[in-house]
Amino acid sequence: MHWGSNARIRSGERAHRWAPSPARTPSRPGGSRLPEEGGDAIIIDPGQTDLHLLNIIESNNYYLKSIFVTHSHEKHIKGIKTLLKIYDTDIYSKTPLIQEKESIIIKDGDTLNLSGYDIDVIDIPGHSDDSIVYKIRNLLFTGDVLSAGMIGSTTNPESKKLLQKGIIKKLFSFREDLVIFPGHGAPSTLDVEKQMNPYLNIS
Repeated sequence: MHWGSNARIRSGERAHRWAPSPARTPSRPGGSRLPEEGGDAIIIDPGQTDLHLLNIIESNNYYLKSIFVTHSHEKHIKGIKTLLKIYDTDIYSKTPLIQEKESIIIKDGDTLNLSGYDIDVIDIPGHSDDSIVYKIRNLLFTGDVLSAGMIGSTTNPESKKLLQKGIIKKLFSFREDLVIFPGHGAPSTLDVEKQMNPYLNIS
């Protein structure tokens, strides 16, 4: 059985979407792929729930089973309340309460098997105390931890060093061809960030 690479992934305030695909399908604009048939779906950082997102879920017969939160800043969780009114779904986060609903607490080093995927949990504080990166196959969903040519904002030099060291130690140990999908901006790869990110050249 083949799985589509990323059923639909959008960055920033909208959402990252991830759903299993039983068959490869033609690429959609932006390089994304949509499966021909539905199934359980995962969404990451639903900062906004709009008709376009709901149409993607419903028209492809997905059922939203899990919401993953990279961190609890408003731009990454604002759309959760609407989704919870429609779907009976669990929230996975380092923060116990998200949008007035208890989350399933995750921690660094956890591997969750949901909707046919192994989801690795990587704790990298600095931008926020609850910042998490999710690794799903060859993709890294980094929230505000790491983006193309940037790292997350921090409030003091100590937090910046903590964030930099976490990225270098925990993310740069993976294969360089892993694709980064940040919460904001364009995708990148670990190889590009190792070589070009000015905030991570701290040796």
